[in-house]
Amino acid sequence: MEAGLLWFCNWSTLAVCAALKLPQIYAQLAARSARGISLPSLLLEVAGFLVFLRYQCYYGNPLLTYLEYPILIIQDIILLLFIFHFNGNVKQAVPYMTVFVSSWFILSLQKWIIDLAMNLCTFISAASKFAQLQYLWKAQDSGAVSALTWGLSAYTCASKNTFLMSRFSFSVLTRFVIMLALNIWVTATVLHYRKPITKAE
Repeated sequence: MEAGLLWFCNWSTLAVCAALKLPQIYAQLAARSARGISLPSLLLEVAGFLVFLRYQCYYGNPLLTYLEYPILIIQDIILLLFIFHFNGNVKQAVPYMTVFVSSWFILSLQKWIIDLAMNLCTFISAASKFAQLQYLWKAQDSGAVSALTWGLSAYTCASKNTFLMSRFSFSVLTRFVIMLALNIWVTATVLHYRKPITKAE
């Protein structure tokens, strides 16, 4: 029973992550706008994912414990490119991409660097959620933000928590609990500020 539940949680998390950002990408394309999406939030999210992925690779942890992160990073990069496109300057993405690629190598130069980065990872990811919340509170309009994407993010945190119970790590578990609470908060805020669609006469 427990093994079956862990199997379901693990593989359902991977399946959801494979399509996690697709509703957000679709919403952006449909609206032809990045309105409501916080650029700092997305940049911080990519940074948090990158640190977590590099940490797992550095210590040679089992692939299934972090397989969703490369998928999420690719989807976030696509979202970033669309944001820059709809804001009118794709070239602005180049410095950010350079920093991310450089960070991948810098993080593994010394053990203390990757350990320190991992200790800050929860803070970085939480800051990403708060940046999106702050953006929504200020605009009071969720614009092209996809509530489905944020809701699916909450699900992946909940299912990952269940999977991690089999290999308990207090720091990693704390990270996912905090992310779950913040993802639910952002989802509720997006729905709260959702504007009704009015059809043109």
